[in-house]
Amino acid sequence: MGFIETNDLRYFQFDSFKGQDVFHAVLTRHGGASAGPFASLNTGGTVGDDPQAVVANHEKIYQTFGYDYYSRFDVWQVHGTDILCADGPRSPETPHPKADGILTDREDVTLFMRFADCVPILLLDPVRRVIGIIHAGWQGTARQIARVAVEKMGACYGSRPGDLLAGIGPSICPQCYEVGPEVVRAFQRSYGGRAEVYFSHGKNGHFHLDLWTANRDTLHMAGVTRIEESRLCTACHLDDWYSHRAEHGRTGRFGVLLTLGKA
Repeated sequence: MGFIETNDLRYFQFDSFKGQDVFHAVLTRHGGASAGPFASLNTGGTVGDDPQAVVANHEKIYQTFGYDYYSRFDVWQVHGTDILCADGPRSPETPHPKADGILTDREDVTLFMRFADCVPILLLDPVRRVIGIIHAGWQGTARQIARVAVEKMGACYGSRPGDLLAGIGPSICPQCYEVGPEVVRAFQRSYGGRAEVYFSHGKNGHFHLDLWTANRDTLHMAGVTRIEESRLCTACHLDDWYSHRAEHGRTGRFGVLLTLGKA
């Protein structure tokens, strides 16, 4: 895994996805038109950035990789566990559906999601040629959204967990992610005694949550064994990533693009 630079865009790719008939890019914050705390490749349209800059950033991403801007399917991410199966691009006139995962087996669809500390999980079934992006914050992780997505791939497309490749992308590390006891309780309800593995003690009765391990374990429990982890912390590396926690909410969102077929 490593970084690539094209047309001033700096992006990350998983080694395990290379050589497959897919293209993916976990885009950093470099190469865009946004200014101030959103500098510079912000893809979030609801964070207070100049709307024209956000559109310009999206257009540059699609032009750089050679995809039609209107091939995208994106969603309004709401920290839930709903997973959509996209059978075509989202029309610009259609409001964003609420969901935290998108799957497709269509080559004319580019999946796109936005992040700033939450975990991007990329899924690929090279046998049935199905792809997916998952947005896993603490709420989605506590409710095992990765397992929900794997099961949805099976239900919609006949994917088998043992065939899948998964990539766990840049997101906040345990050392930077302090949470309260209500988060611990949410994980205990879902994971039982296993939940204690995902937490370490912090200060003043708080805890540190390991989203990476929790999502890796959830994928394993769902039957996915081929998992690549970036182990890149968004809060530790603000030169490359947006971090809602480290930048106190005044920041942008980096984009993740995934599509069948090569750029």
